[in-house]
Amino acid sequence: MGRAVCAAVSAEADLELVAAVDPSAAGEMLGAVVPGLPASRRAAGTVDAGSLVIYGGVDAIADDAPDVLVDFTRASVCVPALEWCARHGVHAVSGTTGVAGEQIARLRERFTAPGSPNCILASNFAITAVVLLRLVEIAAAHLDAAEIVELHHDAKLDAPSGTALETARRIAAVRDASGMVLRPERTTSELLPGVRGGVAAGGIHVHAIRLPGLVAHEEVVFGALGQSLTIRQDSYDRTSFMPGVLLAVRKVAGLPGLTVGLGDVLGL
Repeated sequence: MGRAVCAAVSAEADLELVAAVDPSAAGEMLGAVVPGLPASRRAAGTVDAGSLVIYGGVDAIADDAPDVLVDFTRASVCVPALEWCARHGVHAVSGTTGVAGEQIARLRERFTAPGSPNCILASNFAITAVVLLRLVEIAAAHLDAAEIVELHHDAKLDAPSGTALETARRIAAVRDASGMVLRPERTTSELLPGVRGGVAAGGIHVHAIRLPGLVAHEEVVFGALGQSLTIRQDSYDRTSFMPGVLLAVRKVAGLPGLTVGLGDVLGL
């Protein structure tokens, strides 16, 4: 994701790639990690983005005076990095998943303090995934039951995905607001422990699949008397997330405080 973001930002005429951070590649030239980067435009002149030296930590970017930091890491790294942004007046856009509720509350406090910058924290930057979340809210008000199947590449560290958990939360919230009663679970005997998946908000079952060849995919299957509805979203390549990332980078300065998800960015 970091390589994809660097390439996407460098290709935009109105954006400048000014720094890159990756502890595992600290000291390397960015061009060696992300081949084919176009020139990065700066006020002092044109700089070859490939000649940027990758930093080992976020503190090192202070002298580059970035307007926005884009983070795709893991929760243990993401939260301190975003808090650094809040202290240093740098807007932040993060696609890291697995950030817990108490951590989100802490970030909300940091980014709503007087004079603080803004932050967008989203579990999925694919525009189609954001639309899926809105569609499941519509369906949840009318259909009796739902289960979620999320499918990702085998290198993904967390399960289930942040998008699946957010999907379950949205369905549960709609049901609570409409007074719908969850159909009881009738499976009383699991021949294989866990075969029915994990149970998320509202008692909704979530199934996580990890396989090579996949990128990021989700199916939400609704059932009702004599009918069903399947809503599926597929990201076949990491470039699918870049339009959402670039949109967030351009919009974050105008969205005060902490914004969770891309719904508000897209007006959904």
